[in-house]
Amino acid sequence: MTVTRLGAGRYIDAAQAPADTVTSLHELTTSDGAKVAGVLRTVPGARTVVALMHPRQDLTHHVLVPELLARGFGVWTQSTRSPNNDIALVHEQALLDAAAGQVFLQDADFDHVVTLGHSGGGTLFAFYHQQAGLPPAHRLRRTPAGRPVDLASADMPIPDGAVFMAPHPGQGALLLRLIDPSVVDESDPLSVDPALDPFDPANGFAEPPHSSQYPDDFVRRYRAAQRARVERLDKVARERVAEAADARRRHKDIGDPRDRRAALIPRVLTVYRTDADLRFTDLSLSPNDRPYGSLFGRRPDLTNSGLVGFARFSTPDAWLSTWSGLSTNADFVRCAPAITAPTLFVELSGDQACFPDDATAMTQAIGAADVTRTCVAGTHFGGPISDGAPTGASLAAADIGQWLAERFG
Repeated sequence: MTVTRLGAGRYIDAAQAPADTVTSLHELTTSDGAKVAGVLRTVPGARTVVALMHPRQDLTHHVLVPELLARGFGVWTQSTRSPNNDIALVHEQALLDAAAGQVFLQDADFDHVVTLGHSGGGTLFAFYHQQAGLPPAHRLRRTPAGRPVDLASADMPIPDGAVFMAPHPGQGALLLRLIDPSVVDESDPLSVDPALDPFDPANGFAEPPHSSQYPDDFVRRYRAAQRARVERLDKVARERVAEAADARRRHKDIGDPRDRRAALIPRVLTVYRTDADLRFTDLSLSPNDRPYGSLFGRRPDLTNSGLVGFARFSTPDAWLSTWSGLSTNADFVRCAPAITAPTLFVELSGDQACFPDDATAMTQAIGAADVTRTCVAGTHFGGPISDGAPTGASLAAADIGQWLAERFG
């Protein structure tokens, strides 16, 4: 008997890199003293390097790496300061990490540097392009939680081009669609308001793999309640930020070591049930070629309650900077008007996170005079749209390679 794992479909096997690929490992120091790591792969004659980065994940083995190398381009894959552990992910700090990589590539022996943002990497690089294009004095000085961040002193080279493949609209904007608003008690992962339960047949849910059919009124109430839950979590996060700030002030005034410890203690938010976009189970909403299910598997009615998911644990700073669609600065549509470099936007026809209306809004928001939008058959992570079909990653790589060759030789 074949057993299908809940997370099936998330990982795509990559092709072999060309035999003449030269690989080097690099440790970089950011402008604020953090250490980040990157891998540079080159092939003979490569004059353009493509930089892949994601705020939360290590992309060393990204499926596009061998595809780009085979087309004659260098590839740089880089992590942020805490890869695969986003409990303290602050996007403004991730920009300093990205800047260190861009400085490294500008100093290397390439004619052109192009950013490539896949999924959450799309908004990270849109945010980078926005801040890099500002005069240093006009860049952000603080995170949404009020933490100082010195983007003004950072060297932030502007890349020569930007590629976006299946970018979602931002971690916070995405979570606004994913978070389960039927949670009525943040301390109880099983608490539920039946009137908002997305997996209750009374509200339109159908047993998988049959598509659900949610009434329009339920969809409207559900989305309003999702926003309300994020507002409540924002309030909690800001209260905890204020508690830490008060402890720091008391320690400065009085010097009591207990206040110092109180300022340092982690005030981690545990956010239950964040895999509940109605479009995962109702394929008539924002229709495209996507399969039934979420980014995390074919049973969102189960994965919604599991450990794997977005924003399960985060510090208040990370919540406000990364996961709150109401507070974050890292939002693709808001950042995109500042992108002025030639841009390619590759839509995946079966994407479960960037829907057709998203792709339209994001491409229309991009400020560059040279914007190309293409669409290839595939799912969000670059998988095939059906068994036996080419992978979305290989189809996207062909479009990306052609666009790079036309723009940068």
